Amino acid sequence: MEIRTATASDLAALAAVEAACFPPAEAATEAELAARLAVYPNHFWLLENQGTLVSFVDGLVSDEPILRDEMFADPSFHREGGAWQMIFGVNTLPQYRRQGCAGRLLRRAIADARQQGRKGCVLTCKEALVHYYAGFGFANEGLSASVHGGAVWYDMRLTF
Repeated sequence: MEIRTATASDLAALAAVEAACFPPAEAATEAELAARLAVYPNHFWLLENQGTLVSFVDGLVSDEPILRDEMFADPSFHREGGAWQMIFGVNTLPQYRRQGCAGRLLRRAIADARQQGRKGCVLTCKEALVHYYAGFGFANEGLSASVHGGAVWYDMRLTF
C-alpha cells in the first residue's frame, strides 16, 4: 500500500470513503471536501491499495490551539505556516479496518507535522476512541465544546 497526498481528481473517492465512515450528520459533504482540497490538498494523507483509496486523514493547519466546528466547513481557517495540524477525520473503509491502515496514516501525518515545525496535532474523537489516540501520544483534554453532528466529542492533543 502507498501513502500520498491528494489532488482534485481524488474528490469522488474521498467523498465515497467519507460517506462509508461517518453518519450523514458527521460526514463532510462532497462540496466541503472539494473546498478543502482547493485550499490544502497537501494536508490530505491517502492510503491506496493497488490504486484504490482505502483510508485517508485530513485537516487544516491553524495557529488556533482548539479545533472548532467552524473549521470543518470553512477552509479559510487554514494557515499553511500555522502551529497546529488539525485532524478532521481518520477514515478507513470497513473492509480495511483493524489492519493498521489508520495507524500508518496517523503516524505519517504526525511525522509530517513534526518535520514542518508545528507545535503538534489536534483532533476530536468519541469516547470509545480516546484510548486508541492515546496510543499515538495524544492526551485527552476532556469534553470538547464541539457539537459537530450532534455527537459528544473529546479534545485530544499531541504536543511535540
